[in-house]
Amino acid sequence: MSEERKVVRVRDVMKTQLDMVDGLTTVANALRMMQHVETKCLIVNKRHDDDEYGVVLISDIARQVLAKGRSPERVNVYEIMSKPVISVDPAMDIRYCARLFDKFGLSRVPVIENGQIVGIVSYTDMVLKGLCQGIC
Repeated sequence: MSEERKVVRVRDVMKTQLDMVDGLTTVANALRMMQHVETKCLIVNKRHDDDEYGVVLISDIARQVLAKGRSPERVNVYEIMSKPVISVDPAMDIRYCARLFDKFGLSRVPVIENGQIVGIVSYTDMVLKGLCQGIC
């Protein structure tokens, strides 16, 4: 007897609250502007239509600013961001999303639909919200 597995999509588990900043913003100002601390990252907005989104994780700030003794008032977000970002589609099955995270060493990525960021997804979201939909 085979049990049919319910497909859990990224859109079902992603967070829609995120913090977006300009790349020229200082790290200190970006941290002050953060409203959704639980996301643990900042999305760096595109400068124009042909640009790509960037991302700065809290761990990037810790490694590239704090650990190196750099002043957050003197470091711009663009200096420590990752760009372009690996992103996922909201319709992706979270099993494939988790495989993508594993393959590329990711912890969270933006969710992009029609060229616009609609959310952010992390391992935590996939495990606590995704797996629990089937077993909790």
